Amino acid sequence: MSYILAAAGFAALIILHEAGHFTAAKAVGMRVERFFLFFPPAIAKFRRGETEYGIGAIPLGGFVKITGMNPDENLPPEVAHRAYYRMPVWKRIVVIAAGPAMNLLIAFVLLFALAFGARQYNDTVGDIVPGSPAAAHLQTGDRILAVDGRTYPNASTNERLTHFARLVARHKCPGEQTDGCAAKTPVHLRIARDGRERTLSIRPKYDSQIKRTRLGFSYGSTPLNPSVPQAAGDAGTFMWHVSTQTVGVIARIFQPQERKQLSGVVGGYEVTRQAIGFGAREALTLIAVISLSLAIINLFPFLPLDGGHIFWSLVEKIRGRPVPFRVMERAGAVGFLLVMLLFAVGLSNDIGRLTGQGFNVRLQENGAARRTGRAYRV
Repeated sequence: MSYILAAAGFAALIILHEAGHFTAAKAVGMRVERFFLFFPPAIAKFRRGETEYGIGAIPLGGFVKITGMNPDENLPPEVAHRAYYRMPVWKRIVVIAAGPAMNLLIAFVLLFALAFGARQYNDTVGDIVPGSPAAAHLQTGDRILAVDGRTYPNASTNERLTHFARLVARHKCPGEQTDGCAAKTPVHLRIARDGRERTLSIRPKYDSQIKRTRLGFSYGSTPLNPSVPQAAGDAGTFMWHVSTQTVGVIARIFQPQERKQLSGVVGGYEVTRQAIGFGAREALTLIAVISLSLAIINLFPFLPLDGGHIFWSLVEKIRGRPVPFRVMERAGAVGFLLVMLLFAVGLSNDIGRLTGQGFNVRLQENGAARRTGRAYRV
């Protein structure tokens, strides 16, 4: 079921992105010839009015074909006045920007809605998994003071809790890591209970779902109950963080460590599928992140990306006359090479993850953990 839901999530993002272009084009009077989910060859299609709708066989995106995207194209007089390049610059920019704008709107709406169910985590023991290593030693309400002697006094609460979980994950099973295997060494926990401190030694077990060892409890939490402005602010802050991270990774693509963070269609699908396995909040957060990343990448000023079309429209406005199509074609070759490079690196990383240790969905302490509700499982 998670495979179907992940595919549906991706398809929805593609359809809504292209629907942004489609709706804007219709609104400003452009002629739309085709509206497709995925790329040809078509496996299903139908025509309604002047537009052909369909589903392609290659699931790498989607497209809207607007009449006259090539300014040198010969068009019948009855449709020429509705061609893309016959329209004013502002209409062209509105149509092209509508796709990324739709992705930004999707991301904001999802994150805004999720903010109302967000919780603030603390260093107490919350839910304990029955039969887990923690069940025999810990009680709900115990306060975690240190893990293996480490306290992280200068870290924020979110950072400290994440560090604690990573310390537990360092304890490995002897030999192959299989579901339920016990770690070779115990975790030393210093806790506070009923006003007294005590030290416990607990041997964690490997959890194949999250691909690490854990003790079997989640941290305690309290609902944040944000106001509408606070929820909007949280969504905006998170979107800004993801935006800067996405741009930073792409800008440093030739650095090995940054290049490893890129993911393609396969990776995005697989990570979404895993997130769905964790729960609806994780899945919706990840879909919001993917939608936001699609908007950012599409706004890069290179053809055939949306940002490339916007860039050349602005150049035309500044020059006061159209840019020769051959110039845009040559510049577009650079953009095409960039897109292919990103695709190749992302696909290579995806294959490496699928054939190696998997994707192992992780939502870091940058706000996603607080928003998803299941990130702090120890």
